[in-house]
Amino acid sequence: MSIIAPSPTSLAFTVRRCEPELVAPTKPTPHEFKQLSDLDDQDCFRFQIQLIQFYRCDPSMHGKDPVKIIREALAQALVFYHPYAGRLRKGPGRKLILECTGEGVIFIEADADVTLEQFGDA
Repeated sequence: MSIIAPSPTSLAFTVRRCEPELVAPTKPTPHEFKQLSDLDDQDCFRFQIQLIQFYRCDPSMHGKDPVKIIREALAQALVFYHPYAGRLRKGPGRKLILECTGEGVIFIEADADVTLEQFGDA
């Protein structure tokens, strides 16, 4: 089911984006190679998906840095989901191989001078 929100009026705001950083697992992870299945290795899946997540202000978090909490939780989760902290490599015949390197995932902090409510109800 899809929900179509009414077109919002023009909204101007400023976003401050920090430099990208790598968030690595908090503990050492196995260095191994995993060959992708034929299903996961299709050419139609060879693209990157950019993701933006919005978080509402939680009054119980007053005085705590939400970015620090998210960054630390991500680093801890990567211990258990360590392949996500690896890199894709091309093998023979263009077959993709996942090298579990523990390098980490890209994390970019950003702040905007706008509230979620200003975007309307979607």
